[in-house]
Amino acid sequence: MVGGCAGGSGTRLADPTPADPASAGWKAEALQQVVDYVRGQKTTGFLIIHQRRILVETNWPLPRDPATANFQAAFVHGQAPSGALLEDVASQQKSFVAILAGIAVDRHLLDIDNAVSTYVGIGWSRTAPETEAKVRVRHLLEMNSGLKEDLTSEAEPGARFFYNTPAYAMLKRVLEAASKRTLDDLTRDWLTAPLGMGDTSWRLRPAALGDVGNPIGLVTTPRDIAKVGQMILDAGRAIDGRQVISSAQLRALFRRTSTNPAYGHLWWLNGSGHVLAIGSGAPRREGALVPDAPADMVMALGALDRKLFVVPARDLIVVRTGQATPDKEFNRSLWTRVMRAAP
Repeated sequence: MVGGCAGGSGTRLADPTPADPASAGWKAEALQQVVDYVRGQKTTGFLIIHQRRILVETNWPLPRDPATANFQAAFVHGQAPSGALLEDVASQQKSFVAILAGIAVDRHLLDIDNAVSTYVGIGWSRTAPETEAKVRVRHLLEMNSGLKEDLTSEAEPGARFFYNTPAYAMLKRVLEAASKRTLDDLTRDWLTAPLGMGDTSWRLRPAALGDVGNPIGLVTTPRDIAKVGQMILDAGRAIDGRQVISSAQLRALFRRTSTNPAYGHLWWLNGSGHVLAIGSGAPRREGALVPDAPADMVMALGALDRKLFVVPARDLIVVRTGQATPDKEFNRSLWTRVMRAAP
């Protein structure tokens, strides 16, 4: 799936371009059923790219109702020139930060086996100094820091999976300290500018979103999200051929962790034998995260059903933004339909 090394440039790659689904081997009627289903799920943006061909790209306006007003106040930051809403994509940001961490390793600025305190100093948590010293950067990437959301200790670092947003947010401070640059600067220079993600930026979250221990949101569009997916399919390279992240660090993102086989470095992974879910106690569920989807699929997932699905074996990207879906089995329902439509 991946290859090459960080830095430098190579042969320019082709930009994804619109294509007729039937000419690309897709079943047009079944694909329309996918679009119709997704539209009925409070979706604002939906995009399917297959083999660099854009088969579906649709942006829908928000309906006018009280629930939508709350969503707009908390998550929407205007509209891009393309017509897509500029949305805070919630925890999808975690997967993008994992890429930044991999780039920092490539640049010899970060060692994920170092203690977090190596970069941000002692006292960043609410644990005893000897416990805090055991928490490595790796543990933040793998969601097994052993910390509660209030950053007190409840387990040995590396012992168990617990999806902890406030602990994750410390990675932003780590990256800034390791690079001696602001999060805005390093994100722009390392990721968004090379990939041409002109509608993506970090924004302070409004009071309407509340305090979830991560006050800075990543605001972006479906097309920009898809550019990250295309970089993964292109072995870590940007469209101009430059290597954004090395093959070794790209592989590390998607290496199953010992505490949750459905999780890598802030990326969700399909095809595992069981899944530890988000929430207190991380309840275990047998089977793959999305049983109806290809086993090699990797996912950047955010609250309110923000989705980036990347399927390397099929050279396929699917993006969905919007409000929370009425269908609580959205992933499964979507992929049942997509697989019926796919070649």
